[in-house]
This record gives sequence, structure tokens and C-alpha cells, in this order.
Amino acid sequence: MSTREQSALQRKYYEVIFGTETPAGKWFDLILIAVILSSVLIILMDSIPRYHSAYGTAFLRIEWCFTAIFTIEYLLRLWCVPNRKGYATGFYGVVDLLALLPTYISLLVPQAAPLLIIRLLRILRIFRVLRLLALLDEANDLAGALRRSARKIFVFFTIMIMLATIFGCLIYVIEGPEHGFNNIPHSIYWAIVTITTVGYGDVTPQTPLGQVLSSIGMLIGYAVIAVPTGIVTAEMTRSQLKDRAMRLRNSRNCTTCAAVEVDPEAYYCRKCGSLLPPPGHAAPAPVEPASDG
Repeated sequence: MSTREQSALQRKYYEVIFGTETPAGKWFDLILIAVILSSVLIILMDSIPRYHSAYGTAFLRIEWCFTAIFTIEYLLRLWCVPNRKGYATGFYGVVDLLALLPTYISLLVPQAAPLLIIRLLRILRIFRVLRLLALLDEANDLAGALRRSARKIFVFFTIMIMLATIFGCLIYVIEGPEHGFNNIPHSIYWAIVTITTVGYGDVTPQTPLGQVLSSIGMLIGYAVIAVPTGIVTAEMTRSQLKDRAMRLRNSRNCTTCAAVEVDPEAYYCRKCGSLLPPPGHAAPAPVEPASDG
């Protein structure tokens, strides 16, 4: 999508609000993060009954001030960004909008006010401000592994739901309503709690046969509870090996000391400091000087 034309004033605001290269842009984001953290702190304090009863009105006024600031900031972002649709539908744009809505929704549904805690997601901008994009690359690797594992994990959870349903039906037949298993859905809830080894203890089998079934469920839970972790770990390992193989294929040799450099963005040899050949160009091995005699 093509970007629209900007006025000089819009470009100036864009550099400050969206950019971190200038001191003004960096300070803007740092101050914004401080305001976001202050807003989250007010939400947390207001959830404590004694503070709410003593300072509830003050907290509400402060929260509306924060909401006004964030609303103005969001409108400024929409006004100065070249691609408004791209920002509004992107990750940060959606988070910025969701950070505003709960305050306005709470006018109609007061129970929605605690949803303002979503503002905490806005401090993800600190990765951009402090240039910690390498950490975001790690997060992207994890997200990619989860996406590639989705089908396997779906099959696993489907099997677990079937297993919990079978255990729930069996315990309902064995124990019955007289021992707290009032219906099959409640019995399935017990089976899930047992297989996951959570063990709330709000309903427990009383008969020897029911206790045996419960023991089997717990043993099965210990055996399979780590399966999703193993699936994701395998995908991450496969991705890392693939990335390592790709980096090795694109590796270069220093023309001075023959050291191997696998980083495609490196310009100089980390061992001797010589200029490296461009990526994709093989460098000849250094020629050793002929010995006298």
C-alpha cells in the first residue's frame, strides 16, 4: 500500500513519535514507557480494597488523565504516520487501541476496568528504544516453533481430551453422585485435574476401585505432561540446526589469517581485523611465504 503525502509538521511529529534515532524520539518513548508503568501501577493499587476505599475517586481521576494522554497520543500517531491502515492494523497499533478501550467501555460495563492491564504490552517498545531487537528475534524463533508444532500439539490435546472423557465416564460409573461425582461433565473436570497432576482435592474418589483409577490417571499424566514441551523443543532444535547449516554455507575465510566468519553482517575479521570478502564470495586461502633454502 502506498504511503500518503505528509506535511512538514507531520514529518516532524513522525520523527519524534515513531523514531528513536533522534534524542527527541528516544526521550518521547522513554517518557511514554514511564507513563505506561505509572498507569499500570495505579490499576494495581486500585484493585486493593483498602486503597480503593480510601483513594478510589483520586485513582479514577488519574486514570482518566492517563486515558486522555493515551487517546491524544493514539490520534497523533494516526495523523502523522504515512501508512495509517498499516499502523492501525499492525501489532503496536492494535495494542495502542486496546489500551484505550477498557476505560471507555467501563462507563457501560464497570467490570471491564481491570482490562486496562493490557497497557503493560505497550512497554514492548522498550526493545526498539534500547535496540534489543536480537531478543525479538529470539521471540520470533519461539513463535515460529509454536506455529510449526501447532498440528502435532492439536493432535496431542485431542487425544488428552478423549482420555479425560473416558476417565471421567469411568469414575462417574464407579463413584456416582453419592461420592461427589454428580454428573459426567463434573467427572471429566476431575479427570483433567487428576491427569494434569494439579490435584485441587475438591472432589476425590472414595472407593478402592476409584482410587486405583485415580492412580492410573496420575501416572499417565506424569508420562505425557512433557510431550508438548518436547514437540516445541524438537522444532526449535531443528530450526537452530537449519540456521547453523545456512550460516556455515555462507561462511567466509579471512584472506589474511584464514579464520572462518559465519556472521553474514560482519565486515572485518574478528581475529586479525582485516577486511572480509563480501558474503557469497569465496576467498582464497592465504599463501604461506616460501622458506629460504
